[in-house]
Amino acid sequence: MAVLNGCAVGPDYVRPATEVPASYKEMQGWKVAEPKDHLIRGAWWEIFNDPSLSGLEEQVNLSNQNIAVAEAQLSQARALVRIAQAGYFPTVTVGASYLRSFNSSAGGSARGSTSTVSSSGTSGSSGAVSDYVLLGAVSWEPDLWGRIRRTVESSRASAQASAADLEATRLLVQTELAQDYFLLRTLDTQKQLLDATVTDLQKSLDLTKNRYTHGVASKADVLLAETLLKSTQAQAIDVSVLRAQLEHAIASLIGKPASVFSIPVSSMTLIPPEIPAGVPSELLERRPDIASAERRMAAANAQIGVAVSAYYPAITLSASGGFAGSGLSDWLKWPNRFWSAGASVSEILFEGGLRHAQTAAARAAYDATVASYRETVLTGFQEVEDNLAALRILQDEAQVQAEAVKAAQQSVTVTTNQYKSGTVNYLNVIVVQVAAKNSEITALNILGRRMVDSVLLVKALGGGWNASPPNSVSESGDAERVQQQSGETKLKPPNR
Repeated sequence: MAVLNGCAVGPDYVRPATEVPASYKEMQGWKVAEPKDHLIRGAWWEIFNDPSLSGLEEQVNLSNQNIAVAEAQLSQARALVRIAQAGYFPTVTVGASYLRSFNSSAGGSARGSTSTVSSSGTSGSSGAVSDYVLLGAVSWEPDLWGRIRRTVESSRASAQASAADLEATRLLVQTELAQDYFLLRTLDTQKQLLDATVTDLQKSLDLTKNRYTHGVASKADVLLAETLLKSTQAQAIDVSVLRAQLEHAIASLIGKPASVFSIPVSSMTLIPPEIPAGVPSELLERRPDIASAERRMAAANAQIGVAVSAYYPAITLSASGGFAGSGLSDWLKWPNRFWSAGASVSEILFEGGLRHAQTAAARAAYDATVASYRETVLTGFQEVEDNLAALRILQDEAQVQAEAVKAAQQSVTVTTNQYKSGTVNYLNVIVVQVAAKNSEITALNILGRRMVDSVLLVKALGGGWNASPPNSVSESGDAERVQQQSGETKLKPPNR
């Protein structure tokens, strides 16, 4: 039995191979960050050097309710590990009972006088008897075929997956907040741009009215100037709607009612940071969703062993003992002791194919987790490539758009001077002013998209999370070791 107790049926877990490219295709022409730190660590949002964003991100970690849900699910998974580990140990019970009974003998004399023997072994005249019993029992099922070990293995892997899910949820909420924050700052800057444009257009309207008063400009010129001014004012007002919605979304992310939360208006003066992408092979250890999918493969693989163990006989060792007596005075005396010990073996001979079906279901569930893992890896590579491409292309677009803004501003200056000198009508001024305003808004939106895509690239790379090797968890399944395995507490501050 000692030899068999070291056995564990079912396949040992081996991580399935998946195709990993040597480098990212979109890394061509990508500038390497300095200093050459190949990974982002810890509070990844600090690379943006925005104190307001950093303060909001810290509140997310403390108050977001989706993170609280994931933390509770992790605690539940850890408790299930301890439940599974309880199967290693025997079950010990103790109890006391009292029974008062009456036995009427069928074969007695006419007077009903007969001899009875109580359950405690004492005899006496026919009538009511008392039984006092103190019983202790031990029952243990040796884990000969590894059913309990595979169950613990599966539960521990599921707990590690839950820990990775917690970090995936945390990263998702953090990046969602950063995206909303940069969009809000883009709108703040756009509002300031529109307000400045309104001021310039008001001056143009005053100039046109003055020229109209002196008979130099027509009424149509005044109406054109007023139309452009009012439409720009409407645009400036409309920006406030989306800004308010983003502010409310941020309030929910940090666990505060939208009614009591506000963010001061401030323009965005940031530029996209240089983000170290690393190499594709690092992605397998850096994305919590990939780690979660890999751990669920391990859990499903262990469940195959649990299903296979049902084919083997169950062996139970049991022992019991205690005291029994007919009265309190002699109940716990040594002569009234009793004990029993033994073993039992049981094997299922026929169950209509249940075990075969359960094993087939476990293998199919494992195959599904393998496919899910590989799809998660492919999605991870795709997201990194998408955002690398977006940042590279948007950088080129920003440079071209900056030239367009410069040309549009020069066009406004030249055309306005021509209008003042009377060589062109006001329609020309309106056209170049609209073009200049649209060019500046487009340039601002490109900057906002670059900031958002920078956040998405950080998310695609796994944020500041990094997994520990799965074998670092000992057989004890201690909750803190599960936490360390998940990488939940392994974040380090960024190198500066």
